[in-house]
Amino acid sequence: MNAIEMKHVSKTYGSFAIKDLNLTLPEGCIMGLVGENGAGKSTTIRLLMHSVTKEAGEIKVLGVDNTSKEFLGVREDVGVVLDEAYFPEVLNGWDVNKIMKHTYKNWEEETFFRYLDQFHVERQKKFKDYSKGMKMKLAIAVALSHKAKLLILDEATGGLDPIVRDEILDIFNEFTREEGHSVLISSHIVSDLEKICDYVAFLHKGEIILHEEKDRLQEIYGILRLGKREAEEIPEEAVVGVRDNGYFKEILVKREFLPENYPIERAGMEDIILYLAKGE
Repeated sequence: MNAIEMKHVSKTYGSFAIKDLNLTLPEGCIMGLVGENGAGKSTTIRLLMHSVTKEAGEIKVLGVDNTSKEFLGVREDVGVVLDEAYFPEVLNGWDVNKIMKHTYKNWEEETFFRYLDQFHVERQKKFKDYSKGMKMKLAIAVALSHKAKLLILDEATGGLDPIVRDEILDIFNEFTREEGHSVLISSHIVSDLEKICDYVAFLHKGEIILHEEKDRLQEIYGILRLGKREAEEIPEEAVVGVRDNGYFKEILVKREFLPENYPIERAGMEDIILYLAKGE
């Protein structure tokens, strides 16, 4: 079963549109959703959770159509962290636990407090007095404490220092080792996604222009650094994007269209995404 299936999904907001979006996250995997500000990442997540209504297409979460009555039950199995943590300002960790007990059937109090302690989140301090990082850690602790099968994370590591980010990425990785557990995570920090993701989807101006296994990216793409004259000899179908550095050109290429004797270098995920976004 796929944890997420989006087929030919469209949604329009004024001049911006999600266009014929197709996205599949296999069960047991982590997918990184990448895109510049305004590309549609948050809209895609809201479409998944049916907090905004699609205009066309089909969306299934954990095998259930997200417009069906059955989806209300499936929400119990989804842990969501948005780009901002939303809790009443006067609540503290103890209060959040009491509320979540009555929100989720499978709420695990011990797990919640264990994560608060692990993340060094003070139970007595009010939400309004938390730093942005503390607020995000509280939201992540909630998402991990009700036996979710799917985590949907929108910039969940934003505002966290590198050491804490690394710790939380390890927790997400550990989460998917349990059978049937999956993660969709959007982030601007491509290096984070490169560490943990099995799949990468690149959303650009409302359209998916890359949807691939992370390990396959190295097989598909590479970088050439050539003089301007040599660069002109590269077959057009091999060229994905070009940077002109004055004395030479740096070219993202598709390896399949070039002979093996070309000095092709490894392309990192960030390189690939930048070239795809900017083109030539």
